[in-house]
Amino acid sequence: MSKEIIENKIRLRFPPSPTGPLHVGNVRTLLFNYLFAKKYGGKIVLRIEDTDTQRSEAKWIENIIEELTWLNITWDEGPDIGGDFGPYKQSERSDIYKKYLEQLLKGEKAYYCFCSADDLEAKRQEQMKKGVAPKYDGTCSNLDEETVVDNLKNNKPPVIRFKISDKKIMFTDLIRGTVEFNMSLTGDIVIAKNLTEPLYNFAVVVDDFLMQISHIIRGEDHISNTPKQILLQDALGFKKLLYGHLPLLLNPDKSKMSKRAGDVAVSDYHKNGYLPEALTNFIALLGWNPGTEKEFFTLNELVKEFSIEKVQKAGAVFDFKKLDYLNGYYIREKSNGDLVKLCMPYLKDFNIKQYNGEQLEKMVEAYKARLKKISDITEFADFFFVEKLSYGKELLVWKEMKNGEVKASLEYSAKLLSDAKEWDKKSLEELLVGEAGKFNTKNKGYLLWPLRVALSGKEASASPFEIAEILGKEKTLQRIIEAIEKLK
Repeated sequence: MSKEIIENKIRLRFPPSPTGPLHVGNVRTLLFNYLFAKKYGGKIVLRIEDTDTQRSEAKWIENIIEELTWLNITWDEGPDIGGDFGPYKQSERSDIYKKYLEQLLKGEKAYYCFCSADDLEAKRQEQMKKGVAPKYDGTCSNLDEETVVDNLKNNKPPVIRFKISDKKIMFTDLIRGTVEFNMSLTGDIVIAKNLTEPLYNFAVVVDDFLMQISHIIRGEDHISNTPKQILLQDALGFKKLLYGHLPLLLNPDKSKMSKRAGDVAVSDYHKNGYLPEALTNFIALLGWNPGTEKEFFTLNELVKEFSIEKVQKAGAVFDFKKLDYLNGYYIREKSNGDLVKLCMPYLKDFNIKQYNGEQLEKMVEAYKARLKKISDITEFADFFFVEKLSYGKELLVWKEMKNGEVKASLEYSAKLLSDAKEWDKKSLEELLVGEAGKFNTKNKGYLLWPLRVALSGKEASASPFEIAEILGKEKTLQRIIEAIEKLK
């Protein structure tokens, strides 16, 4: 890490807009900010950018805080915990923005623009016909003070535009190296609807300065905002910041991942049974590579291993199979007792009281290796809780078995299990596997397949020994009898 970066007082910000549920892309941005800050002893500021009053809602602020808390990602200052540089909601900072907007207007670095939307569109179309890049032509940039006052007095709708210098802006991006923009192609930009309604580029510049932010790590889609913000910093006499722009998140088909495309809300992953440690581990690897073969990282290990130099420039593909793989690993790392607690919300619609804690632990243990997410337990284990199974009798048939053979197989199993003295998985396995070879010397499946289906009603399930142990002797024998009835 360069001397310039580590000598600065490290303060980074995470500024979500509460216009919808927290997005995995938002989390990736915060996580990289978090790792960078913790790596170098810095601080994280949670700032709510809610100037879009029509779309911002309090419930989404709650969602942001709730899901970040679930992911164990923390911050040092924010609307929920306070700090020395609040308020931490932009909607509560109107007077602050007004002061700096007036400063720009007074210094003739910004001006009121009264051009209508129709006028602007007509000018844009004309410029495109001439083959030039469309930009604001500066019509209102030299209005005299009397005209401005009259227009405002007569309630002619204005916006406030910032004068963009026709020069090249160059900065060193922490991820992309030297980046250059020709601002002569931009035109004067709108920075506020009026003195009390600032827009994004202006508000963040003021907030970043007053909150003493030192580094900005954000998505690549913001890179075109950076030169505009640098010019605003210059005009307001603010110090320059250090920037790093993360690669975009891409869907498996390489299209940009957005809130409108697929399952991208963190709350969806939370509800569907992904573990916070798995999701954090997975998101950290979206655009960052440790340079080793290691795949599994705790949050503390990520802090230790993270470096901004190892963040890639190319888009990061959101590989759902990799997420399932990581989640499966973390599920298997859980104790059976902890896994039962995690599964409880997904089993709440079943009569789980018919089983004791030991039986429930054996139930999740039987499917632990198959679970990709916790919610899968309902699909795998639902048959334990129903009074009577529903399946076609053809499912009981193993390969070329005839009905008579299936019936004989189930009756053989019923006799063995009726006489069984020990009822635990190991004893049941020894009994049934030993007798399966006697029932059919060529293939043990002739005994074990019909029994397993009779107990689970499924084509794929845990072994009949595991299922029988959990069901208990009475339920096991009852299900075999019901299976035999199907064959009549």
